[in-house]
Amino acid sequence: MNKLLIIDGLNLVRRIHAVLPDENDIESVKVRSLAACHKMLQLHQPTHVIVVWDGEQESWRKKLYSDYKKGRKPMPTPLQIGLKDIKAALAAEHIHSLDALSEADDVIATLALKITQNQGQAIIASTDKGFSQLPQHELIIWDHFNQQAFDLVEHERKLGVVHGQFLDFIALAGDSGNKIPGIAGIGPKSAADLLNKFRTLANLYRSLENLGPKQAQKLAEGKELARISYKLAQLQCDIPLNINLKQFRYQVDINKHV
Repeated sequence: MNKLLIIDGLNLVRRIHAVLPDENDIESVKVRSLAACHKMLQLHQPTHVIVVWDGEQESWRKKLYSDYKKGRKPMPTPLQIGLKDIKAALAAEHIHSLDALSEADDVIATLALKITQNQGQAIIASTDKGFSQLPQHELIIWDHFNQQAFDLVEHERKLGVVHGQFLDFIALAGDSGNKIPGIAGIGPKSAADLLNKFRTLANLYRSLENLGPKQAQKLAEGKELARISYKLAQLQCDIPLNINLKQFRYQVDINKHV
């Protein structure tokens, strides 16, 4: 069975870089990134491994909603300059990279779904909770920094909704981390309460007459932002990749001293 380890490249290296006292110490980022990858390879024992990186093009999400991820700190210049060296060091260890055109998330989601839909297993190494919307069958979302797998049941408990309602929840309550707006005046508790009562966003909007006038007005006025928020949060799982999985087979170099 194919088992693909998909590493969210910038999620890994930016977190490693952020805790270093010297932002120019890219050598330490490279060493620690390699160590992190080797640790994950040893733990998960994949047949294939791929590191996916964000590209330079403006994402379709930014075009849809200009404030998407507004205020997010840009990548520090030393790290941006050092990425080529980090990728080369990974490739020398048979850990190959794939550069997305814009955001890596949709490419990662596409890879994960392709492998799981073809009787394989996927491990996504990332702290991004956005991947929680993906079908959980044969999928592990791995937090390297806390050394633990994503706990779907705990996440459902925290939000107050079930897996199939995650996108509807964001459509209503938004996502402050990514500057996804949601509906003004509808917070996480209200969103969870509404979805527990009406189950889906579509049912909710068909039932506005059953709500109090103030809440119904908020929902009616925010309908377009709810639609946009849902779309912004939704991972695209059909990105054309034009790659062959064989390119990313992981083979340990037995002649190399580790």
